[in-house]
Amino acid sequence: MFYEPKKGMPFKIDPFKSLIFPRPIGWISSINKNGVANLAPYSYFNAVADDPPQVMFCANGSSVHSKYKDSLSNILSTKEFVVNFATSTTRNQMNNTSRDFKPHEDEFVLSKLKKKVSKLVKAPSVKDSPVNLECKLIKTIKLKSNSKKISTMIIGEVIGIYINNKFINNNRIDSVSMRFIARMGYSEYTTVDSKFNLKRK
Repeated sequence: MFYEPKKGMPFKIDPFKSLIFPRPIGWISSINKNGVANLAPYSYFNAVADDPPQVMFCANGSSVHSKYKDSLSNILSTKEFVVNFATSTTRNQMNNTSRDFKPHEDEFVLSKLKKKVSKLVKAPSVKDSPVNLECKLIKTIKLKSNSKKISTMIIGEVIGIYINNKFINNNRIDSVSMRFIARMGYSEYTTVDSKFNLKRK
């Protein structure tokens, strides 16, 4: 089967996101100018460089309450954010934070998640996340859109990294034990629970 997306598709549901998987979920925490925390999951997320370490995520669409999603509005205002990671234990709370809450509503409180004071940024971190990446905004890029939907890529420099010590063994990260979850297609997710090694030739 072959088709050109701009000419339509032979599916009832767009399969694009189910073809690129698994996509790590950046659970982005930020804070607004009034000190209200925001927490939202983004599956268009990944690391993009390591010297210095940099990450990106895309905020697609707008909030029902404003032109931009709260994460983007907060980051444009404060120039900082934290990347957290959802695990098999916190997956339901992560899903709850995807709801379109009002800007004055704190997703940490509404989802019964514990905050942790970040070291270098004002935005709080998710205490139950095995890893927290404290970030400073580098730039935003407006992406092409075939509709009125606003799509913005946010690129940040990771200026502080927290790793829960129980996931460090013999000076290496025990990534499988973290049980990160990732997005597949439709409403499907997966958990990282195995790995294998390949040596570069």
